[in-house]
Amino acid sequence: MHIFWLLILAFTIASPITTAAENNPLNIQLATTYQQEADFNQYWVSEKLDGVRGYWDGSQMYTRRGHRINLPTFFTKNWPNKALEGELWINRGQFEQIAAIANKMQAKDYEWQKVKFMLFDIPTHKGNFSERITSMRNIVLNANNRHLQMIEQYRVTDNAQLGKWLEITTSAGGEGLMLHKAQAYYKQGRSRNVMKLKPFYDAEALVIAHLPGKGKYLNKLGALRVKTNDGLIFKVGSGFSDVERENPPPIGSIITYKYSGKTSKGVPRFASFLRIRQLAKVD
Repeated sequence: MHIFWLLILAFTIASPITTAAENNPLNIQLATTYQQEADFNQYWVSEKLDGVRGYWDGSQMYTRRGHRINLPTFFTKNWPNKALEGELWINRGQFEQIAAIANKMQAKDYEWQKVKFMLFDIPTHKGNFSERITSMRNIVLNANNRHLQMIEQYRVTDNAQLGKWLEITTSAGGEGLMLHKAQAYYKQGRSRNVMKLKPFYDAEALVIAHLPGKGKYLNKLGALRVKTNDGLIFKVGSGFSDVERENPPPIGSIITYKYSGKTSKGVPRFASFLRIRQLAKVD
């Protein structure tokens, strides 16, 4: 199994993003995808947690898309009346559980007992990221509330060390890494000062069915139903060119697909077609 590093750099956007395409109604800072850097001394690095991003406005919490999350009183005891950003998180590999809790109109108190809000930034702070780290540590210390924690920030010296940490993190079930530029100020919208580094894995599967497309893919391939060697069946619906949708990989062929981690049921996340590995045999 190989790890693919995403090296596609998104645009730096200087003004707040309010378009439907970005779906950023709170005008929060959004990360770009990792671009290999020469000077790693400029960055803090942390684990990218697979939780639900939360925005605390000083009295209420909202998702990235602006939906209110109803938190119990004990959860936010001693929290500051200032904006905080973080990840509602339980543990590695438990995204489905925290998403289910956060999406409930009124989750039970006992469900929130296992959840933490892991701080990673202070949107209204006027200092650079290193200064914001100091402030976050003080906020956690002063709150003295086990539900309010901070994502640990570390330094790396070179690309090899970063790659090793990524390998260790993902092998342990982590999602990836985040890089924050130490001297950068908080900026609404997409920013190259914050980068995410996530691995893509590749694997092979047998094509067992063609599923018809809809809309612009009417009368073309919509998705492949595939089966792995251990019997797992799922769909691969992205990564195809128009030509490949008109002439899809034959049933019985082996394809290579890429994916970003797996769900708790073992299904590949965001499975995307890469290539035909082996054509079906013709008698």
